Amino acid sequence: MIIDFHTHIFHDDVIANREAHLAEEPEFALLYESPKSKMIDADALIAMMDEDGVDKSVVFGFPWRDEKRYRDNNNAVIEAVRKYPDRLIGMACFDLNSPGAAAETQRCFKEGLKGVGELAFYKSGIDAEALDVMAPVMGLCREADLPVVIHTNEPVGHDYPGKTPITLGQIYNLAARYPDNRIVLCHWGGGIFFFNLLKKQAKETLKNLWFDTAASPYLFDPVIYEKAADLAGADRILFGSDYPLLKPSRYIKEIEANVQDEALKQKILGGNAAAVLGL
Repeated sequence: MIIDFHTHIFHDDVIANREAHLAEEPEFALLYESPKSKMIDADALIAMMDEDGVDKSVVFGFPWRDEKRYRDNNNAVIEAVRKYPDRLIGMACFDLNSPGAAAETQRCFKEGLKGVGELAFYKSGIDAEALDVMAPVMGLCREADLPVVIHTNEPVGHDYPGKTPITLGQIYNLAARYPDNRIVLCHWGGGIFFFNLLKKQAKETLKNLWFDTAASPYLFDPVIYEKAADLAGADRILFGSDYPLLKPSRYIKEIEANVQDEALKQKILGGNAAAVLGL
């Protein structure tokens, strides 16, 4: 089974009229101001999954600041899951700074969503204030035993839209602050798994982390799949495409060509995701 752990869909109004949402949502503008930044609905996602042989996808909205916008987007995810219950697994998404974030988490869980994400701090990184703001939502996810998906990125190298001012220390502090949450870090977690090689403390601190592969063909040499499995653990790598940024088939071909161990390949492409999701 192939499970894509990282896809995005949008409300119809946003797809049809992105310009109306740019001025009040700087994070959205950062990523989607360009008409080249594609947005899709659930039907388009399912069509792509059929084309690329993906069995199930985890689907997010966007971390909107405005409550109506994130409720509309979460409703689109809820409706998508109800329309395609055997194909889509939905998660709640919003700006964690919103006063309504915790209430929205509870609402979405009651409506059948299976976690929270992709949460992001595009402007600040995950600083001390961000860690405090996360507490209510992290508590609800911990109580429900549902995963939290958080945007991270490598803190060095070239710039690109959506690259946050995050540090490896901030990612480490996130894991230390919330040791009893199941945390999925997007985009390989910025490479934090390297520090599993440290002899003291780090391996224990980082034990509650999983890492998705989103945007990997843009960012990393394909040897990362096996290297990350060695450092993070073979059961900690989750295939995620970030579609519609990139098609799953691009990753699948890369994994097929660069992961020699068949058991590891199957874990990355779906087995690990099934375990995280309790499928």
